[in-house]
Amino acid sequence: MPVQIHDSLTRSVHPLKTREPGRVFMYTCGPTVYNNPHIGNVRTFVWFDFIRRYLTYRGYEVTYVLNYTDVDDRIIERAAIEKISPQEIARKYARAFEDDVAALGVHRPDLVCRATDHIEEMVKAIESLIEKGAAYEAGGDVFFAVDSFAGYGKLSGRSLEDMRSGERVEASAGKRSPLDFALWKAAKEGEPSWPSPWGKGRPGWHIECSVMSTKYLGMGFDVHGGAEDLIFPHHENEIAQAEALHDDKQFVKQWLHAGLVQMESEKMSKSLGNVVLVQDVIERYAPEAARYWALTGSYRTQVTFSDRALEDAAQAYERLKTFWVSCGHALGAQRPDIPLNPARPPADNPAGDEAGHYLGRFIAALDDDFNTASALAVVHELVRAGNKSLEAAERDGDDKEGERLTELAGAFAEMSAVLGFQFPAGESSSELVAGLVEYLLELREQSRRGKEFERADAIRSRLTDLGVAIEDTPSGARWRVTRGSVS
Repeated sequence: MPVQIHDSLTRSVHPLKTREPGRVFMYTCGPTVYNNPHIGNVRTFVWFDFIRRYLTYRGYEVTYVLNYTDVDDRIIERAAIEKISPQEIARKYARAFEDDVAALGVHRPDLVCRATDHIEEMVKAIESLIEKGAAYEAGGDVFFAVDSFAGYGKLSGRSLEDMRSGERVEASAGKRSPLDFALWKAAKEGEPSWPSPWGKGRPGWHIECSVMSTKYLGMGFDVHGGAEDLIFPHHENEIAQAEALHDDKQFVKQWLHAGLVQMESEKMSKSLGNVVLVQDVIERYAPEAARYWALTGSYRTQVTFSDRALEDAAQAYERLKTFWVSCGHALGAQRPDIPLNPARPPADNPAGDEAGHYLGRFIAALDDDFNTASALAVVHELVRAGNKSLEAAERDGDDKEGERLTELAGAFAEMSAVLGFQFPAGESSSELVAGLVEYLLELREQSRRGKEFERADAIRSRLTDLGVAIEDTPSGARWRVTRGSVS
């Protein structure tokens, strides 16, 4: 059975559609880098990391692009509070985001693109939209004319009539309709700005994703992801811009949206002040437990964050880890490795043995719109069977039970790799590793003092890829091994 997905545009479940056989082109709206990430932000990126892993496991060649919004009102406001430049704010909190998602086992996308690196392309796109009659200039600002795009509202299910009747905001000077949205904002004193045909300014939020996604993936790419609160207006506006710009060609084949995280009765958000930072979570719980929590339930459901939920996830993860460690004691060198990049299974229905039975059910669950709840239930069922086999092998010394355990451990390793669990034995205390990390941090600090920021960022990114999270403090950089990557 092919992978089935729930498409937010059609509001239905159907087989994954791809532009090219065997390839998936995927884009996810990334963070606005103005503050430390909270667990609600990061759950979305854990999920799309998992979706990328699973599609790779099922044999697709996946090209995954993520963006950073690194020019925004909130970045400018934060810069004023911290008394540093907006560019430094964006750089600082992009690093914080990368460290936090790496701690939760998120792999780096194939491409991370930043809005400020694509201003020229955005200006050209806005010029084209004006030429096509889909946008207009007003006093140094440029707005998209929503009335010009017949398909506006098709993703969110809203009609223009309903939006007009519910609209209470008066049109600003030069703005033809309250529904029209900014493509370009005229510069204000002290703000970052770039030249344009309409004067100095900066792009609106929505235009960046339309421009960057199509630059790297082309029109009609396969999957666009993000949190469900981006459906309107952000993703609705992306569609309008891109399809108006490209003569009504389809922008995206399928839309996937992750449910929000709730704290008590409200959505978790920085504006509401009810957030829990990722740093706080991983200080109290194993990062793998936080990843386990993030993957429970459907990606489309809203989940509630609580200490009880994290404690339950930590206990469930510990049962898996305990089984894996016990397999190591019982099997020694015969215990299989957990592969970092597992290969696709040879068929939708693996071998008819017991381990193959579990693996087949695991795949069937995840083929059904990435149903991790059912998939994790299969993993725990396998673990219960494996624990019985462990007891029998230890009690009776039965070779057949040893063979059975080896097969179950192999299936468990494959499932764990798909889910992104590596079960690290512990942080590396090797003097050699510690010395090399400290030496690289010294080189990074020298680069920062010499204002060689690209080199400093490259060192940090490489350490992050190797599983080393770095925290800059007033007393210097602190580091920790986040996963089993460094040994």
